[in-house]
Order: sequence, then C-alpha cells, then structure tokens
Amino acid sequence: MAALSDPAQPGRLHLAGDEHADRLLAEEPLALLLGMLLDQQIPMERAFAAPALLAERLGQPLRAETLAEADPAWLEGLFAAKPALHRFPAAMARRAQALCQTLVADYQGDPSRLWTEAADGPDLVRRLAVLPGFGEQKAKIFAALLAKQFGVRPRGWREATAPFGEPGVFLSVADIVDPASLAAVREAKQAMKRAAKAAR
Repeated sequence: MAALSDPAQPGRLHLAGDEHADRLLAEEPLALLLGMLLDQQIPMERAFAAPALLAERLGQPLRAETLAEADPAWLEGLFAAKPALHRFPAAMARRAQALCQTLVADYQGDPSRLWTEAADGPDLVRRLAVLPGFGEQKAKIFAALLAKQFGVRPRGWREATAPFGEPGVFLSVADIVDPASLAAVREAKQAMKRAAKAAR
C-alpha cells in the first residue's frame, strides 16, 4: 500500500491533537480516510484520533482487508468499547466495514489508489463521493485536505473542491494546521450555523 507523503508542513498535522494519532494519519491512507468518515456528529479531534485507537484495539496495523472481513459483531464491539470511537459506534462500525469492503472490491484494499489513479480533480471527488459514508461535501473536503496538506493536486482540483479548496478560507479540516486555524474553522462553522438558523 502506498503511504501518504509527508504533510506540507512535516510534523504539523493537527487533526487529532495527539502526536501519535496525527502521525498515523500522516503516514497511513486508511487511517486518514477512516478519520474523515467518522468526522460527523462528534468533535473533530475525537474522530481523527479514533483510527489510532482502533489500530491499538486490533493489535495490528490498519488494513482494509482486515476490517472488510471482520465479524460485524466483533467489529462493533471494538467501536463500542470505552472510550467509544464514535457517538454511534454500531452504525459507524458498519459504515467503516462497508468502506473497507468497497476499497477491497474496487481498489485491491489500497485507499491511495483513489487519488493516485484519479484522472483529474473532478474524477477524484467522484471516486470519493461514492464511498460509503461520504457524499459530495465530504468528498470535496477530503480532496481539499489531500491537496492542501499532502500536495495531492490533480488537474482541476481547486475547482472540483470549491469552496473548500480555495486559498485563505477556513471552512473545514483541510485548513487546520495549528491551534489558530482550528479556532478559525470552528468560528466559521458556528457562523454558518447561525446564518442557517436565522434563515429559517
């Protein structure tokens, strides 16, 4: 399996807020993909720290084949053990397994093929959007994260990931590189929620 390149700012990935968990995200494509999958309805740091905790509970490196073939009840148990990997551990265990089954069926278990074999930015977003638990917005954010922090920039990536790929915006995890940018992203999300609530 091809590893991700070092982040644009080596040692500066700040998604999990834990050095070990962030290093795993930087080095292991499946960990980063699972973190993105889990990043909903729970704090971002908890979502991106979960892959490292899952690997610890598995007692082995994360592999799509291992999770794809696991007994569903056993896998749900790993997600539900305290501290739970997600607010909805059973549902997210099923999504994670479905994601890994798709990776095995379509990419021989190598998640990096999602981007290394993408024809261009729009193709990358399309490949990501059809993954279990993703969808168009999450796909755009993940592609923007790959571009901004890992240098994965197929032709047309910025347009395909708009608005998340735009420079100088603080709209998603793609823009978080330090505590200040984390605070800016949180403020932007709160502002969007306030605007949506006011529009009702």
